[in-house]
Amino acid sequence: MTRPVIAVVGAGIAGLAAARALAEAGAEVVVLERSGRVGGALRTTPIDGVPVEEGADAFLVRVPHAADLAHSVVGELVHPTTGTAAVLAGGRLRPLPAGTILGVPSSLGSVRGMLSPLGLARAALDRVLPASDLGEDPAVGALVRARLGAQVLDRLVDPLLGGVYAGAADGLSVAMTAPQLTAPGRSLLATVAGRRPSTSDGPVFGSVPGGIGGLPAAVAAELDVRLETAVTGLEPAASGWTLLTGPAGRQQRLAADAVVLACPAGPAARLLDGLVPTTPDTAYASVGIVTLVYPPGTDTPALSGVLVAPSERRTVKAVTFVGRKWGHAPDAPVVVRASVGRYGQEADLQRPDVELAGVAAAEVGAIAGLRGRPVASRVSRWGGALPQYAPGHRQRVAALRATLPAGIAVAGAAYDGVGIPACIRSGQDAAAALLTH
Repeated sequence: MTRPVIAVVGAGIAGLAAARALAEAGAEVVVLERSGRVGGALRTTPIDGVPVEEGADAFLVRVPHAADLAHSVVGELVHPTTGTAAVLAGGRLRPLPAGTILGVPSSLGSVRGMLSPLGLARAALDRVLPASDLGEDPAVGALVRARLGAQVLDRLVDPLLGGVYAGAADGLSVAMTAPQLTAPGRSLLATVAGRRPSTSDGPVFGSVPGGIGGLPAAVAAELDVRLETAVTGLEPAASGWTLLTGPAGRQQRLAADAVVLACPAGPAARLLDGLVPTTPDTAYASVGIVTLVYPPGTDTPALSGVLVAPSERRTVKAVTFVGRKWGHAPDAPVVVRASVGRYGQEADLQRPDVELAGVAAAEVGAIAGLRGRPVASRVSRWGGALPQYAPGHRQRVAALRATLPAGIAVAGAAYDGVGIPACIRSGQDAAAALLTH
């Protein structure tokens, strides 16, 4: 029996997960990647002799998809040595409360140090206010503001959304970013109390030895991956599909029985033009990571990191104390990562590297009380990296998938959520959909 040939467009972790699942099922798989490397926004490179992430630095362990894949291709996981974080809000650092869902607390007692007396009083009204009629999939901001007030939104929810999605709560779908908050009934506090994850002694986050960039590299090592191969066209064939690669006038043709589009929304929409009635118009935020290296022994707070409330008007939206988080040796250089860039506020990313690194170093010093100057720095820019899931996103994606021609599947953050586990699950689901049909 002839093995089906399946092309996967995109060698990010979603495309690689799809390709691996298809290959394990017996298909002949080729992965086509327009850049010169695999992994998408997962990249680990050294700075001053220390391997440091330029994009995501960990994945959720309690969501099994990433941990299972890492165990199967790498064999072991590493975990942060501390998960204690704080929020810069109202002009000072405040401990990030435990037991929240996207910053929404389960009780007011857990956020007394986070909110003002007036903010606490407003949040308490959640228990007595009538049910809020905000539609099937409201924006996170509309839901939280209606139930708990503006201060919970500013000091808890928006800092977390800015760190994960580089977006603002008023533009992001509850169904995509915090589906646990959608429940019948009135009280949002009660909803979180009934749905928050159970406490566990096990780790929450994980990575692989040597850095998260080793995960896509290990998956790709088992596959036929063709780098610097841009797919510029997708045409129906007598049996299956023809993919066009390369520049106009010198295009090459690749025949495939089926195709997984695991690329961003824009390129996928161009390839699907004329094949489906419409595609979701998904906006993206551009972000950057400024890595700062300080001399060994530089004192940092006993925290894994700090989230910054948008009302603080800082360029930096999140800080990670890499050595604290991952347990670096005391004599190692002290590495700090500062995240910059929010959707609609990307002007800071237009600054030259030296200027942006200087601004980040000054703000990190003020936020964390660091003394001295960094001895090295690096700016990593990710243009159009994080999808912004407007309300109704799930319905638009479902409508797209319902109209996809036979033999075509889509996967990745553009459709099914950011985060490494979500992207891996999306790729695996796309593979399963093709194998089923």
